[in-house]
Amino acid sequence: MITLLIADDHPIVRDGLRGIFTGDAGFQVLGEAADGAEAVTLAERLRPDVVLMDLRMPGTDGVTAITELAKLGNPARVLVLTTYDTDSDVLPAIEAGATGYLLKDSPREDLFRAVRAAARGEAVLSPAVASRIIGQMRAPVREPLSQREIEVLGLVSRGCTNKEAAARLFISEATVKTHLLHAYAKLGVKDRAAAVAVAFERGLLGGR
Repeated sequence: MITLLIADDHPIVRDGLRGIFTGDAGFQVLGEAADGAEAVTLAERLRPDVVLMDLRMPGTDGVTAITELAKLGNPARVLVLTTYDTDSDVLPAIEAGATGYLLKDSPREDLFRAVRAAARGEAVLSPAVASRIIGQMRAPVREPLSQREIEVLGLVSRGCTNKEAAARLFISEATVKTHLLHAYAKLGVKDRAAAVAVAFERGLLGGR
């Protein structure tokens, strides 16, 4: 029998999942959590085989909970069960240590198969998520930003004009523009605001 912990902030979703798994003799639901922090606490106490983890929950989200479980060395396999399949959801969850990633519109039998596979330690991905990850792997690797380009973007993020950035770095305004254009190309953006946003997102400029 595979033991489960269900983590989702919507009671109706938790009830539905409990009903689905309770109706099959091969599974036992040990508990339910309404957010990531509670999921970590219950996973430590109940030691389930598999945690069905939603991602977007108030308070502690799913990725944070997955990361914490990994740090604690909890043996439970985490199977993400969510509505979202964007890069900003999928990749952080997989990187945090999720064994699988399934969408909530998956058929019941697919869900059962995914949980059984996750319990065996096998990676499980919905077709849409698998295609997204493959697409990421096939995408050309962008050249990293130079230290000077990061310095220029850092000044821009603090509201400096090209002229002010040039004065602070003791370079010409034309050189600042060149560094910015190179940064745009490497980040895959077309303007200053987007460049700064992507640089923050990638951790190139530290915290906001």
